[in-house]
Amino acid sequence: MTYGARLSNSFLGEWELYVVTDGISLDWPEHSFGRTEPVPTLQERADALAQLGFVLADDAEWEWQECPTGAADRVRLLASVDAQRKDGAS
Repeated sequence: MTYGARLSNSFLGEWELYVVTDGISLDWPEHSFGRTEPVPTLQERADALAQLGFVLADDAEWEWQECPTGAADRVRLLASVDAQRKDGAS
């Protein structure tokens, strides 16, 4: 089974990674990188996923999307990738 892993800016602008599971959003596994810049590297993202008990799904690639909040506001970035549990469980 695959899950959607997301990398986004928190309300404070810091990068955070979370995995969308079947549970309620308050229970989704998450990791904060504790910084606003630079964007976490591929290795940092993989390490964070591993700490949360997940790995990238086979042949998965990060996809980026801009989420504008308004014409004069800063753009919020969101990246997503398919992930699966490290132990293969559902």
